[in-house]
Amino acid sequence: MTASAETLYGADDLTHLEGLEAVRKRPGMYIGSTASRGINHLFAEVVDNSTDEGVAGHATRVVVTLHADGSVQVDDDGRGIPTGVHAKSGLSGVELVLTRLHAGGKFGGSGYKTSGGLHGVGASAVNALSHRFDVTVKRDGKVHEMSFAHGIPGVFDGPGPKAKFTRQSGLRVVRKLKRGESTGTSIRYWYDSRYFEAGAGLDVDEVRSKLRHTAFLVPGVTYVLRHAVDSEIGEETFHFPNGLADMVDFLTPASDKPVSGILIATGEGTYRENAADENGVMRSKVERKAEVEVALRWGTGYERTVESFTNTIRNVHGGTHRKGFDRAVLKAVQDAISKTRGLLKPKEDPPTLEDVLEGMTAVIHVRIPEPQFTSQTKDELSTAGITKVIQTVVESHIKAWTENRRTKTEAKTVLQKVVDAGRVRLAQKQQKDAARRKTALEGAAMPPKLVDCRTTGVSRSELFLVEGDSALGSARMARVSEYQALLPLRGKILNVQKASLGDTLKNAEIASIVQVLGAGSGRTFDTSTLRYGRVILMADADVDGSHIRTLLITLFAKYMRPVIEEGRLYAAMPPLHKVVTKGRNPETRFTFSQREMEETVAEFEKAGKQIVTPVPRFKGLGEMDADELWDTTMNPATRSVRRITMDDAEAAEQALELLMGEKVEPRRNWLVESAARVDRNAIDA
Repeated sequence: MTASAETLYGADDLTHLEGLEAVRKRPGMYIGSTASRGINHLFAEVVDNSTDEGVAGHATRVVVTLHADGSVQVDDDGRGIPTGVHAKSGLSGVELVLTRLHAGGKFGGSGYKTSGGLHGVGASAVNALSHRFDVTVKRDGKVHEMSFAHGIPGVFDGPGPKAKFTRQSGLRVVRKLKRGESTGTSIRYWYDSRYFEAGAGLDVDEVRSKLRHTAFLVPGVTYVLRHAVDSEIGEETFHFPNGLADMVDFLTPASDKPVSGILIATGEGTYRENAADENGVMRSKVERKAEVEVALRWGTGYERTVESFTNTIRNVHGGTHRKGFDRAVLKAVQDAISKTRGLLKPKEDPPTLEDVLEGMTAVIHVRIPEPQFTSQTKDELSTAGITKVIQTVVESHIKAWTENRRTKTEAKTVLQKVVDAGRVRLAQKQQKDAARRKTALEGAAMPPKLVDCRTTGVSRSELFLVEGDSALGSARMARVSEYQALLPLRGKILNVQKASLGDTLKNAEIASIVQVLGAGSGRTFDTSTLRYGRVILMADADVDGSHIRTLLITLFAKYMRPVIEEGRLYAAMPPLHKVVTKGRNPETRFTFSQREMEETVAEFEKAGKQIVTPVPRFKGLGEMDADELWDTTMNPATRSVRRITMDDAEAAEQALELLMGEKVEPRRNWLVESAARVDRNAIDA
């Protein structure tokens, strides 16, 4: 019986990849991706080595240069990579670290107490995937240099990766260190695009973000980004002496007003884990020491931002330290709420983690020896023992904060916010559950006062929020029923600026708006389910109308913000006066202010035309007939509308806070200061 070629399988069919050949063969295994993300990971590996010097207290400055030829250079003023000969390999420390996988000063514990490096493949992986890799080490009174091509040591006869390369091992001493010249390491590399997907490249924004984040985490080190490509930007410096507190400030949205100050929780703890000794023999229950630093703050918003880091490395997917943090804040806040009389009603469920994290901005940073990650890209920490350590540190700090006399009032405000968030979550869940139970026919049961349109798409459809039933009559006759819907509002809606979330959803007018729009509210708001392409606030051109618009803008800004952010909220601009000329061919012109009316009258009189006097002034939308309302306010071809922006929303919030907020003193001062500006003749008494 003769075996076919397909069934033959012998020793000659086996492949053994040696050294850096494995990295070049399967780069995704070592850098996580062959897209732009992988190229950015190369940069991160080199910067992290310089950062480790800063964390260890040996470097104060890291300079990153993005050269015009596509190369990246990283310089630090640390101790420099060891240049002595390694006894076992016979190679210099520089060549060993840059050409051998799993080699470096981060395994035995003597080189670095804690480090972002774990597997020892970082710099060597960058070397393996680069056309050219140059390293300069200033150490022991000398300047040493060495070059590599795809991880192979040698010499280039000129600048750039296209210069002639001659294979040659060994570290070269090029000169002596000058007096006052600092030690350190400089690495410049040209990555080989052939190992990456077409179109992949270094993302400058990611580089900037990496340096900024690291500067927050290592306040003793200054990071500099130099753009040789873009001379307009030139140089950017990242240095944050307040560390994580500065990072919380940076991550907090500008529109999110703080409810609490920044809480800093720091501490140390020990944990045990199985680990291998220098001979590779597993030892059980080795004691480790962990340093924890956490900064957090609650804001008025409902979004949450929690960033996790291990030894300055960002863990995008969190991990065991994030798990410990979540457990700590939930337990500490729940305990504080249960001990505070009057916060929870009888039989009311305690808040969940989702409620506690609402509006929170937090940064978690742990320093531990030999951290374990789920992959080489270090996106998720898997060291099990750190969970209990961080839980203990954070829980004790939050408990002290809630019980401290000086911060007890602030803490109670946060606890009330958390309780309110839980109530709103339950109310929204009930609303969602009710909506899901509706059949297709039952889903059409909108508020009876809604005058809906016929169109099913949202690109052209418009919802007018109309002030009062009187204006609804004219608007109903004026509208185009195919794409214009009307929802009348009775009086002024609730001032959501100072109302609780629960009270807001109980308000009948606000509930009608949320129901008609069909996209939810708060953190559940989804513009993809919005029933109308535009929302237009149609209120009278008087003080009450302005007040109603302000209240509505504030409502959208606080609970339906994407409508404003996507430019889909507008304010109608109804006219104030109707100027009509006498004679055979009378002319009609609508004006929007007293000055415009007077200028229009003067223009007609100068042209020899007589004006119907007194000039009619609309007291409200209801005084217009259907044709007038259509021409001036509802016809897309002739109307004037104002798109509401976030600037308008912020101005509305500030106005409500000043004029209708709980603080009396600022309002009284404003009234006194503004009294002289009132035009008594303009008052409509």
